[in-house]
Amino acid sequence: MLEALTNVAGLLAQELISPTAAAALAVGLATIGAGMAERSIGAAAMGAIAEDEDLFGQGLILTVIPETLVILALVTIFVV
Repeated sequence: MLEALTNVAGLLAQELISPTAAAALAVGLATIGAGMAERSIGAAAMGAIAEDEDLFGQGLILTVIPETLVILALVTIFVV
C-alpha cells in the first residue's frame, strides 16, 4: 500500500501539480496524520493522568511526539 501511495504521490508531483503545491500537500497530509494520532494519544494520556498524576511528564512527551512529524515534514520541504 505504501508503494502505491508513493507512486501516486510521484505522479501528482511530476505531472499534475507544481512542486510547490506538492510540497504543500505533503505538509498538509503530515499535519492531518499528526492530528489524528494526537487525538488518540491525548485522550489516552489524559485518562492515565487522571488516574495517576505522576504520569504527567510521560503523557506530555507522548502527546508531543506526533508534532515532530509535522516539523520533520517542514524541514524536508526546505531541504529538498
